[in-house]
Amino acid sequence: MKKAPVLILGATSDIGLAIAHRFAKEGYPIQLASRDVKRLESDRADLEIRYSTKVSLHEFDAIKTDSHQRFVKKLPIMPGIVVCAVGYMGNQFESERDIKSASLVMRSNFEGPVSILAEFANHFEQRRSGTIIGISSVAGERGRASNYVYGSSKAGFTAFLSGLRNRLADKGVHVMTVLPGFILTKMTFDLGLTPFLTANPNALAEYVYKSYLKKKDIIYFYKRWRLIMALLCHIPERYFKKMKI
Repeated sequence: MKKAPVLILGATSDIGLAIAHRFAKEGYPIQLASRDVKRLESDRADLEIRYSTKVSLHEFDAIKTDSHQRFVKKLPIMPGIVVCAVGYMGNQFESERDIKSASLVMRSNFEGPVSILAEFANHFEQRRSGTIIGISSVAGERGRASNYVYGSSKAGFTAFLSGLRNRLADKGVHVMTVLPGFILTKMTFDLGLTPFLTANPNALAEYVYKSYLKKKDIIYFYKRWRLIMALLCHIPERYFKKMKI
C-alpha cells in the first residue's frame, strides 16, 4: 500500500530534520517545509539518495498566519502525517523588556503552529484519518524565571494539542504531543545543558517514530522528565517562588 507523505513543518530545525530521516527510512515520501527552502536542497538530495524516497520542498512561514490556508491548498498531495517542529526560544532577558521580542516567541511557538495545525485538523477530520504530531516542551509544564516567556508559549501549544486530541479522538485522527526535555540542537548549543538530561535529535526522532506506531497521546523524552516535571509541579508556590531556576 502506497504511503501518504509526512509533512515536516520547521524542517530546517535539527529535530524536524531528524524526524524526516526516521520516516524516510521507512519509505515514507517526505515534504519539507520551511521559510528558507534553499537551505534544504542538500537535505532533499541526501534523503532521496539515502532512502530512495520522494522528497519535496515547500515554502512556509509559521508567523504569516494569513498564508496558511493557501499553503495547505498548494500542497501537491495532502499528507498523512503532519509534524510541527516549529520553535523559537528567543532570549528571556530581551523578552522581559521588549514586547516585540516576547511577541515573536509567542507567535513562533503558539500562534503560528496553532494556525497551521488547525487547517490540517479540519482536513483530517473531514477525511477521518491522519496524524498530527506537535513538538512542544517540558518548559510549558511550569513557568520558571529563566524562561517563562518561551515556557508559556509552549504551555499554550500543549493545551491546544490536548484539546485537539479530545476533539478528534472519535474522528479517526491521531494527535500526539511530544514533550522533550533538553535536546542538543543549534537552538540550545550554548546553554550548557546537563549531559545526563540531554538527548540528541536522532534519539528523539527514533522515540517519536516508535510512539507514532503505538498511537501514543503524550510522550516525554527522556522518560525521566515526566518524574522531574511531576516533582517540579508539586512544589508549593510559597517555596517555588523563592527558587532561582
